[in-house]
Amino acid sequence: MQKLLISLGLIFLLLGVAWPLLSKLPFGRLPGDIYIERENFSFYFPLMTGLLVSVVLSLILWWWTRK
Repeated sequence: MQKLLISLGLIFLLLGVAWPLLSKLPFGRLPGDIYIERENFSFYFPLMTGLLVSVVLSLILWWWTRK
């Protein structure tokens, strides 16, 4: 449990430091994300972003548990 918490803390620290660079990536605005804008209504559903994040996290967790 200690290794997991330390690892998660380091990951969050790295993400926080790299956030200015990560915010310039097109995540959240990928082709396949659904965005509907009407006069008094807007709807955003990040379908492709969610799928991409899911695949990446699945691969990372598969690689981590494989060791």
